[in-house]
Amino acid sequence: MIRTIIESAFQTGCLSVESEGLLHQVLTTKCYQPEDLADLNALYDAVRTGKIKREATSKLLIQLPIV
Repeated sequence: MIRTIIESAFQTGCLSVESEGLLHQVLTTKCYQPEDLADLNALYDAVRTGKIKREATSKLLIQLPIV
C-alpha cells in the first residue's frame, strides 16, 4: 500500500490529505516493511524540496519511524 501511495504522489505531483492519512495509519499500526522507509524518505525529500505539493494545510508532516 505504501508503494502505491508514493507512486501516485510522484505521478501527480501531489500528496493528498487522504493519502497522507493512510500513510499515518500504516506507520502508526506498524504495517510496513523496512524497505518502505527508503521510499518514504524519498517522498518526504520531494515534499521538502517542493517537487511534490501537499494538500494538507497543516505544516506538520508525519514522522518517520526510527529503525
